This record gives sequence, structure tokens and C-alpha cells, in this order.
Amino acid sequence: MLKLNSGWLKLAIKIEMLRCFHKVAEYGSLADAADALGRTPSAVSMMLKQFEEHIGAPLFESTRKSRLTPLGDMIYAEASRELAHFDRTVSAIEGLSRAEQGHVRLAVTPSIAQTVMPPILQAYLKQHPGVSIEMIDTDSRSVHRELVSERADIGMASLGPIPGFERELAFTDAFGVVCPVDHPLSRSWKRLGWKDLEGINFIANGLCANIRDEGFIPVMDASRLMVRNTASILSLVRAGVGVTLLPELAILPEYDDLEFLPLTDSSTRREVWIVTPPDTMLTPAARALVQAIRQADFSTVRPNIQAN
Repeated sequence: MLKLNSGWLKLAIKIEMLRCFHKVAEYGSLADAADALGRTPSAVSMMLKQFEEHIGAPLFESTRKSRLTPLGDMIYAEASRELAHFDRTVSAIEGLSRAEQGHVRLAVTPSIAQTVMPPILQAYLKQHPGVSIEMIDTDSRSVHRELVSERADIGMASLGPIPGFERELAFTDAFGVVCPVDHPLSRSWKRLGWKDLEGINFIANGLCANIRDEGFIPVMDASRLMVRNTASILSLVRAGVGVTLLPELAILPEYDDLEFLPLTDSSTRREVWIVTPPDTMLTPAARALVQAIRQADFSTVRPNIQAN
């Protein structure tokens, strides 16, 4: 409802009145305007009369409604702007409610950003062309921080329970030792175990905390280098600084200079969780993306992935 204040005059003009007047002025005919509005000519005539009574002056030069008065011209221009703004607002509201528009913020680990999310986002963006996505790839600890600081709507990482957030297991993948392809470990790994990592420079990372095997404790205790960024870890491994422990998804097929050696001493797997605020706190666009992630077939990324 548009409210006009001018001295002693205070008018309450309904948007229907503006639309009715605008159509009559546009078509120059009550009958044509009524047909465009889906109303009877008498109903349009009555609403136009009420509008002119509100204004306190005629808006058309004659009863034929084919020519506007000077005041009618000015009000037509204002009505055009108001109706365009109103229609854009309604369209935006409806688009947001149907997940056709909006902005979704994702925080995921690098391996998920590189392997899991591309096909999901490709399909999602095609189905929701009015939605924009902002994705941060970082370690699990930073994903946790992005969620609790409300800088992310959806998190995917190895995360424990977070008060006030919902958590759902997406999939698990195996841990393995990562080393250069020509490293001695890669030639005889099937016969080796934790003890064979002793004396080898080991690059620790945040995910190592998931391995609780007693045989791994001396390896961690001896490590003198902790690195949290996956790209940096792999660069160090390539440079011969040491070997590391990562989940299988972190090693892409094109990394043909690196070897992924599945653990023989441990059945521990990385757990990847979908973490979000309660469903009622998510926008429709964010809820639609969560649903797309839930429905994804993660086994197509790697055969050894175990989906929830």
C-alpha cells in the first residue's frame, strides 16, 4: 500500500488502484484494460473512480480515457516506477522462497572441493540459475570456525558435534601414506607397517588426530613439521621433505608423481560430515543444496568411498 502525505491530505492508495490506473492509461480504453487485468469494465471503472476521488482531481481529459491530464501524466510516470519496483520485489521474494534466487556459502576441505563438489555444483547451478555460490576450501578446523562464526551455511569436513548445529555423515574414505612414486616405501609397502615409518621424516597434519593406533604414536611424536594446507603438504612431499598421511580423496588421479599407500596396520577411515544450522535457519537455496549433497552418489568419485 502506497501512503501519500501532503499537508492535511493523507491518502492510502492500494497497489491495485495504481495498477488499474496504469493499465487504463496504457491501453486508452476501459474495456481493453479490464481484459488485460482479468476484471470487468465496471470493476475497473469503479476502482479508477475511487483513485481519482483519493487524488481529488481528474486523471483523464474525457470519459473515453484516451488522453491523460497533465496531473495524470505525472502520476502515470510515478505509478510506472512504483509498479516496476513492486513487481521486482514480489519476483525476488517468490524466487527466494522457491530457491530460484539467493546466495549460499560453503566451507569444505580441499579434497571435497576438488573431487566431490564439482558434479554437485554443476547440476545445482543448472537447476538454480539465479543462485550464487561462495565456496571456501580449508582445513576441518577452519570449516568449524566458519560455521560457528556464521560465515558459512553448509560445512563438509571431519567435524565433531557442534552445539546448535545438525550433523549428518556423508561418507568415509581410507587413510594412506602419501609419498613420491620412487620412494622406497612404495616398492614394499604391502609388507610394511607403522614401525617402518620410524626414521623417515613425517609431515603431520590436522587429520592425523583421527589415527589412534598405538603404533602411530611414535611416528607423530617424532614429526618436526606440522602443515594444515593440503596443497602445501603435497608440495613438500613432492620436494622430498618427507611423507605424510592423508585420506584417499586428497590424491587426485592426475597426481601421477605421488603414491597413495593404504594403511595395513589400521582400519580407521576419515569421516566426512555435512554440518548445517537447523533446517529452519537455512534459506531455501541452502536447503536445496544440502538436499543435492545428500542425494549425491559419492562412490562415483572413488570406488572405495563408503556412503552413509
